[in-house]
Amino acid sequence: MAGSVAFGHERRIRVLIVDDSAIVRKILTETLSSQEDMEVVGTAPDPIVAFQKIQRLNPDVITLDVEMPRMDGLTFLKQLMQSNPLPVILISSLAQSSCEIAMEALRCGAVEVMAKPNGPYSVGDLRDSICARIRAAARAKLRSSPVSRSSEAVTPPLARATMQASVPREWLSQTVIAIGASTGGTQAISEVLTALPAGLPPILVVQHIPAVFSRAFAERLNRMCALHVEEASDGCRPRPGTALIAPGGFHMVLGRAGGELEIRIKDGPLVQYQRPAVDVLFASVAEVAGPNAIGVILTGMGKDGADGLLRMKQRGAFTIAQDEATSVVFGMPREAIRLGSAERVLPLDAIAGAIVSALPGPSTAAPHRIA
Repeated sequence: MAGSVAFGHERRIRVLIVDDSAIVRKILTETLSSQEDMEVVGTAPDPIVAFQKIQRLNPDVITLDVEMPRMDGLTFLKQLMQSNPLPVILISSLAQSSCEIAMEALRCGAVEVMAKPNGPYSVGDLRDSICARIRAAARAKLRSSPVSRSSEAVTPPLARATMQASVPREWLSQTVIAIGASTGGTQAISEVLTALPAGLPPILVVQHIPAVFSRAFAERLNRMCALHVEEASDGCRPRPGTALIAPGGFHMVLGRAGGELEIRIKDGPLVQYQRPAVDVLFASVAEVAGPNAIGVILTGMGKDGADGLLRMKQRGAFTIAQDEATSVVFGMPREAIRLGSAERVLPLDAIAGAIVSALPGPSTAAPHRIA
């Protein structure tokens, strides 16, 4: 690209910051400019100015606010993805309306969503996490934007679940399907869950997502899926036909109480720089469910979940990793494959079918191993 600045053997990541807050623009500029592998090539107080600067500055990654003058961030994102697709990290407030917009932005092509520093997340938290997300976004493979499609809510959920599952009743209540993802994961999880039928064992999901956004994510999925989807709460019981989403900012752990499966929501230190962490969930599923489990690791940066998936496999669970071609960021699945954690490596559109096929039929007592 013209005007790029070389660092070592690699070109620096060129970032354009789009935010109407001068304070946020200053914080992000100072933070990113301190990184040897990044440069802030420009800032814009609104999307109109941003469009002009994109053509001139040719950025690799854009950080984008939601609520801005002259044009809102979602409208800007939709137009950008149709005219000049670029990796976008949405930086949003934690108001409920902004959370819903953020979920729509992820559907429309944003690769990541973060909380603005004026929310519960401190400025220091933003500084600690934004650089890693910029690096992941710069490597992300953008998928075709679905903005031209009508909203998911107009499609009857049962029409989306085309597969059938016949799982023995005694297996339904003691079996768990555990799914973990990070960057690009909201759309990947959506594609898997909307393809699954309702009559499955309980599904537990960890997506790296800020607090409050997780509830909006669960509510959106619930409108789309044949399954019932909700944000998990401490002490709730995983039920067949239900998917539980880990609340942002907390670890989700599987346990038992009175012989039944139970969810525990915990605080505690970050694991693999994350809370919720996929490794925490997977390790608990390995311990509690053993061979009566299926583990799935999807797109995401870093290596969270790889160790936990290996523990699940070692305890007899059936394990799946998303392949590189369909991963937005091939970090977590790559590490799982490297460790030998995954029995199957599959494209995203084959994962739901593999989950259903791996479940026991009426005459079996354990997951099928697919050749």
